[in-house]
Amino acid sequence: MARSTSSHSKPGRTLLLLLALILALGGTMFLQKAFTPKLGLDLAGGTTVTLSPVTQNGAAPPEEILDRAVNIIRDRVNGTGISDAEVAKSGDNIIISIPGVGQSEAIQLVATTAELRFRQVLAMEMTQLAQEQLATNAPTPSGSPPASPSTSSSPAVQPPSTSPSAQPSASPTGKALSSALTSPTPAPSATDTQKQGDNKNDNKGDKKATPTPSATAPPEQDPNAGINTEGIDPAVLKQFTALDCTDPKKRGQGVQDDPNKQYAGCESDGTFKYVLDVAKVVGTDIDTATSGVQQGSTEWVVQLDFKSKGAAEWSKLTSAAYNSQEPRNKVAVVLDGVVITAPNIISPIPGGRAEITGGFNQQTSTDLAEQLKYGALPLKFERSSIETVSSTLGQDQLEGGLISGIIGLVLVVVYSMLYYRGLGIVAVLSLVVASILTYTAVVVLGQNAGFRLSLPHIIGLVVSIGITADSFIVYFERIRDEMKEGRRSLRAAVEVAWVRARRTILIADAVMFIAAVVLYALAVGGVAGFAFAMGLTTLIDIVVVFMFTKPFIALLARWKFFAKGHPLSGLDAERMSVADSGGSTGRKTTPQEA
Repeated sequence: MARSTSSHSKPGRTLLLLLALILALGGTMFLQKAFTPKLGLDLAGGTTVTLSPVTQNGAAPPEEILDRAVNIIRDRVNGTGISDAEVAKSGDNIIISIPGVGQSEAIQLVATTAELRFRQVLAMEMTQLAQEQLATNAPTPSGSPPASPSTSSSPAVQPPSTSPSAQPSASPTGKALSSALTSPTPAPSATDTQKQGDNKNDNKGDKKATPTPSATAPPEQDPNAGINTEGIDPAVLKQFTALDCTDPKKRGQGVQDDPNKQYAGCESDGTFKYVLDVAKVVGTDIDTATSGVQQGSTEWVVQLDFKSKGAAEWSKLTSAAYNSQEPRNKVAVVLDGVVITAPNIISPIPGGRAEITGGFNQQTSTDLAEQLKYGALPLKFERSSIETVSSTLGQDQLEGGLISGIIGLVLVVVYSMLYYRGLGIVAVLSLVVASILTYTAVVVLGQNAGFRLSLPHIIGLVVSIGITADSFIVYFERIRDEMKEGRRSLRAAVEVAWVRARRTILIADAVMFIAAVVLYALAVGGVAGFAFAMGLTTLIDIVVVFMFTKPFIALLARWKFFAKGHPLSGLDAERMSVADSGGSTGRKTTPQEA
């Protein structure tokens, strides 16, 4: 049996696989130009944001609502759970500490309510800003407004599997169509109409017709002329008339709109303003939100999956819009009081799945999906303070932690060399490989998963030295036990001992990994960071023992220095304390074992 096990062992192939893994991690570091780990709040400083709740009646928020907000914000700023961000309550305030300097995106993310509203459009009007943008762009022979930076991102909400014929481009959508319907005054394209009149009238008639527009457009003209006001709250209509969307400060960004009331709001770029019906679908009706590239195109979209109740309401809303006239065939997507997109509904959308398009790029689509995925804050918050903080530990403490790790590593190496002699080389090289894997994993995780190295992480990494050393000590002792019996060669003992040792190693690592997972799931902050580091190094320990320690010993067993029990190999009879007058302990073999 030992012969069969040994003959099927292919240590060279296993070592090549390990080398490929190390090269893959190193190549990732090189391609991303990331060669050092990112540091956490205690080692590199960061930004502290204090959020104060704002309620509609000015009263203190309920404790359970505040706890829910803390959990949602913690998920947002630390979505992967390993970025070392800290979120805590302080009275009615919430204090968020974010590692690194200049985390503007994260600060914006924690402060927003991210409560998405889906509202049917009741009325809309192109603003002066949009008209100026259209006039600035080169005119086209056609009478319809041309595509421009303000209209090139014509949005759509549609089922994920919309056929090409149902794409927004197949029918007039978005801003270009609505401009002709909402402007009661002569638009730039009115010159085309006047030219058509010139073909029908003589010079005399043309002269009489010239002053007509000024005579029929007095200053007292109804600003809502041409708008279907049926079903619109007069108070909201008044707000719509007075709404100035050309000024970014007046677009209502961050407004906590009431989903149960009609609402007058601006588009995010200020090109349109809207009267919107009550919200039939809200952010809490969303199950998941992801970003990706639209099938068959290069456009980035946000894909939504609704919960069962939300799916039913979404189907009703899109059906109602589909059966309405322009502009009420649109559904506006409102985030924090601002319309981020208001597409035509080109067909009812059952099934609870939809896509939001609107000229997104990868970053903007990812940001929106992140906001929606982590739920809606139950409260409106304002940033009462934003401070840049320095590291609380600094370079000296970082160096102290690294020095302690090096000391522990050196002590393990010295002990291994004194006790195991030649086998101690395997222990040292195993620790070197484990260090390389750990370092590259920390750098890659920092670049791609937001992992930041803090003091609790360093403690977890130092503790891992003992975990790794314990694994190859178990294996070494199993090999020596097999050779003490005097019936196996070293090559046979290496394979038989591995079958027995790996069970012990896996059980020990499984217990450690389960403890790390439980601690990580139940803890937050530094304790969770320690648990993550411990779990990571436990997995690395398994990789090192299985892909380096065992196959490397299998290669050494073919050398006479180890196979013949040289006094410096650590496998000699005296070292293993076995009395054998023939001096051939562990080296008497049967013809089959040889």
